[in-house]
Amino acid sequence: MSSAYPQPVDAKLTSAAIIFVVTLDARAEHDAAVRDLCADLSSLVRGAGFRAPDGQLSCVMGIGSDAWDRIFGAPKPRDLHSFREIHGVHHAPATPGDLLFHIRAARMDLCFELAAQITARLEGTATVVDEIHGFKYFDERDLLGFVDGTENPVNQDAFDATIIGDEDPLFAGGSYVIVQKYLHDLKKWNMIPVEVQEKIIGRKKLSDIELDDAAKPSYAHNVLTTIEEDGQQLQILRANMPFGEVGKGAFGTYFIGYARAPSRIERMLENMFVGNPPGNYDRLLDVSRAVTGTLFFIPTATFLDSVPPYAPAAGCAADGSGAGGSAPPSPSAYGSLGIGSLKEKV
Repeated sequence: MSSAYPQPVDAKLTSAAIIFVVTLDARAEHDAAVRDLCADLSSLVRGAGFRAPDGQLSCVMGIGSDAWDRIFGAPKPRDLHSFREIHGVHHAPATPGDLLFHIRAARMDLCFELAAQITARLEGTATVVDEIHGFKYFDERDLLGFVDGTENPVNQDAFDATIIGDEDPLFAGGSYVIVQKYLHDLKKWNMIPVEVQEKIIGRKKLSDIELDDAAKPSYAHNVLTTIEEDGQQLQILRANMPFGEVGKGAFGTYFIGYARAPSRIERMLENMFVGNPPGNYDRLLDVSRAVTGTLFFIPTATFLDSVPPYAPAAGCAADGSGAGGSAPPSPSAYGSLGIGSLKEKV
């Protein structure tokens, strides 16, 4: 197992979060800002969080497939690819995204401060294409009124579900995340009797107790999102957050699913949107519409700390053609705590 230190994908659920996705400017010289941000991210988190030691501030940075090719090249994480659009009974769109930042804290001001620091570092280099300010809704419920994330793995099970191991040794300690923004038709949902809602979800609404298998229809959300292989359940870690804008009538859930392989989440989504068998789709999608979809690789914190500055090689044109820039961290940056991961940030 790698000794590289993972990013905090399994951080505890908090009462506040900011999640934003950015696309990068096409000009190659702007890669320097991205590399510098990678190397300084842990310092930014420490600086913002030090002022509120009990604030539980954390940040996870993800890198999309095209951005990885451009900034780091080869080697590439084995399962990193763009989000695959799904056309089924309902539609799961694929939307642009080069970098993801998932910021969590006990207080929104900490999230906001760190988000502002990150976007300032990327000014003129990147465009924020999706931004959500999430909040805790009562006792971990979504805006549909059901508790969200009850079956999340914890402790070692969470680590095993999310952290890459020997299957991709150069990137051991990393993870993958798929994010989607869902908008809910609450008027339509609230017209559905609670007993029917419970069958759609597969749990009791008030008590959060899972329905007996005999009482759950085959289209229940928790039936279609349970994936097994060789008799073992393949788990993911959900870090979903409610969000909304009351004046716009926008109410939603931002789905954030971490896994050691994106295929786990992709199979769940295929079951939801196409159905298992085809046509037996997730009835939750009748009132909850996906409007974004992106996939990112989560490198280790060790890797990010070790990213060297960008230095265009001789013959490298401003548009990115010709020779590439400085090399990415060596493979050892994934597998051992090299000096780069221990350096002090000023």
